[in-house]
Amino acid sequence: MNSSNPVLNRYNRRGYASMGNSNVGTTGFNTSYDAQEGGQLEDLYNAPAASSMRTGRMTMDDVVTRTSMLFGILLITGAFAWNANLGGGVLIGSLIAATALGFVIAFSRKVRPALILTYAALEGIVIGTISAVYESAYPGIVSQAVLATAVAFAGVLFAYRTGRIQITDRAKKIAMGAIIGYLILGVVNIFGGNFIFNGTFGPFVALFGVGLATFFLAMDFDQAAKAVAIGVPQEESWRVGFGLMVSVVWLYLEVLRLLSILRNND
Repeated sequence: MNSSNPVLNRYNRRGYASMGNSNVGTTGFNTSYDAQEGGQLEDLYNAPAASSMRTGRMTMDDVVTRTSMLFGILLITGAFAWNANLGGGVLIGSLIAATALGFVIAFSRKVRPALILTYAALEGIVIGTISAVYESAYPGIVSQAVLATAVAFAGVLFAYRTGRIQITDRAKKIAMGAIIGYLILGVVNIFGGNFIFNGTFGPFVALFGVGLATFFLAMDFDQAAKAVAIGVPQEESWRVGFGLMVSVVWLYLEVLRLLSILRNND
């Protein structure tokens, strides 16, 4: 039976079912042929598991490797920005460039690793500069935000792997509607003098942002698992890693903002 998924159909057309045996469905195999087939099957079972390099399909190891590379670049440029005191001009320029590049990556049909690596470097500059500003105003807040983000990441991953979080189509629609509303709220906040995010409702809005970013992280885990299951091409691991990096950075910034609001209210 053919699948409606074009990726699965492509693999079905390769004829894995026959295993190279032109006599499937016939009778009267001779002994030498049976022995030959038996030897081939024994060699097949004794062979090592096929990797993404051999199959061309993405594995979870590919996702972990690409994501680690992106975070490595982000941390390097982030540490540089933290110590370099680059200023607001570099921050705004890097933020605009990263945002534009992010849209190109997200909507491009072709996976472009060079653009994704460049985005990670720009994002590191933005995060490093913002973190330095927060740290100067609230000593120790960055280490708290990093720890909270790491705990949230591990918790969401555990909850997803154990089935405690179910990513349904209905949940995805609600999440997309929520993020659109959150973005509109952010625009209103900018032109309204920051009265929403830092006003009376600031802590509640920040908590909502943390929850929304956390759920999107769970959606990224679900996307990665489903992509591996249907056998998407190996280069798609770059796109999955990009999505995970964006969600983790978003979560970190929301946690950082929440902690700063709580510090102000002390």
